[in-house]
Amino acid sequence: MFNLYNVKLSTILSIAELHIPKGKITCIVGESGSGKSTLIKLLNKMLSPDEGEILYNSTSLRDINSIHLRREVVMLSQSPAIFPGTIKDNLLSGLILSEKKIVDDSKLVDLLGIIKLNKSLIDNAQNLSGGEKQRLALGRVLIMDPEVYLLDEPSSALDEETEEIIIKRLVEHTRNNNKTLIMVTHSKRVAELFSDIIIEIKDGKILSWREL
Repeated sequence: MFNLYNVKLSTILSIAELHIPKGKITCIVGESGSGKSTLIKLLNKMLSPDEGEILYNSTSLRDINSIHLRREVVMLSQSPAIFPGTIKDNLLSGLILSEKKIVDDSKLVDLLGIIKLNKSLIDNAQNLSGGEKQRLALGRVLIMDPEVYLLDEPSSALDEETEEIIIKRLVEHTRNNNKTLIMVTHSKRVAELFSDIIIEIKDGKILSWREL
């Protein structure tokens, strides 16, 4: 799926070689400032390397249209935006921006169950708590149905119990729909419980690549 060769970005990342396979749950772990978030931003061209090559399905990212790539490789940042309007408005916003087919309310309600958000579609999104907003943003990404989910600390605002439930459901959704999940997480416990592959980064370099 993704192959990186001699990738360097400023003083932040220096990766000689890295493979992230298709159809797997890959967790990226490491200390704060180690380059985890930078790495996944490279995978959908939010950032571009100073040197080296990044391939997606054997094609260089340089040769892939950025808009087309981001419709297929969707990223959820650590502090995702919540737009004015209802929960429904926010769930549909990604589909609208990416010019994908709008889904009906029944599918949105099912999605609220997956992300454990016990709210009405017509509720004001701005009134949600921090953890609820994070789950809403996750739902927005899931409903877009991309090939690859790039998630940067998707459960950082959640308590440990809720985090485990949400990540478990996210992993199940990924596997059931034959998708690929690449996730930065602060929790080594989450990584050990749910990953197929754990990549550890330290000081911008790959410290270890481990298949569970």
